Amino acid sequence: MLCGVCVVAFLSSEQVEHYRREGYVVASGAATPASFAAMTAELDAWVEDSRSHRENYGETLSGSPRFDLEPGHGAARPRLRRVNNPAEISETYRTAAFDGPLGDMAASLLGPDVKFLQCKINLKLPGTATRVDYHQDFAYVPYTNDDALTALAMLDDMTLDNGCLMVVPGSHREGQASLWQYERFTGSVSAEKTAECKRRAVPIVGKAGDVCLMHTLLLHGSDANASDRPRRLFICGYSAADAFPLVRASLPNCFQGAIVRGKASRHARLRAGSVELPTEFNMASFFQLQERSARRAVRR
Repeated sequence: MLCGVCVVAFLSSEQVEHYRREGYVVASGAATPASFAAMTAELDAWVEDSRSHRENYGETLSGSPRFDLEPGHGAARPRLRRVNNPAEISETYRTAAFDGPLGDMAASLLGPDVKFLQCKINLKLPGTATRVDYHQDFAYVPYTNDDALTALAMLDDMTLDNGCLMVVPGSHREGQASLWQYERFTGSVSAEKTAECKRRAVPIVGKAGDVCLMHTLLLHGSDANASDRPRRLFICGYSAADAFPLVRASLPNCFQGAIVRGKASRHARLRAGSVELPTEFNMASFFQLQERSARRAVRR
């Protein structure tokens, strides 16, 4: 693994400043060409394998399924929408998360000592309906401080019509937004807050191989894929080594807390103020949580 002093080659000072100011930055070079080709080939194989399954399948440490299928999935038109913690079952994805450019980019934004939180692949295949309500990642698993980020590596071109990520610039400096409604943890902000997010949001577009690095408190969401092209993201969470979780992760993994760059910390750095905690949920993905909450809201 590379030392902390080497990371300056991966993000420029202008990119770092953009991240600090806006809460996100888009960069190129998320993986080496060989690693990128191996990741997409392995994902293609998982999509093909999903055709033989009729319901969520595989198993993670929590007992939740590893492969999450969108309602309407079938052999003729597969709707695989999530692979949970692929680094646990794939050396290709483990290497990309730990030994590739993503770890160096995270270190350039979080400091020299960085640890791994979790990873996943989110897919929006053509003809699927998957969308993401506005939320902050921090609210799902809060930490003792908010020096954490999500790296979203684009495995396909991400465009305006294939369900690209939408982010709310500067929202990471506005504190924690509640993901509770009607005394339930819904995993998304209120209807009023959603309307505000949509007014302020900007699209994140890029080419396959680019990455969006996003602050853990940045509000974001996305619409469904309205194109005939897939939109697939390899998503890794990283934090400063002195950030420790306040709740158990809903989808724990065997690499959680492993040091990616630098060294471990025996001290937890505390963030000032109070933190709203989520409730525990045991589901294959947060898509299910948001869908369930949306159905309840309609019944009201």
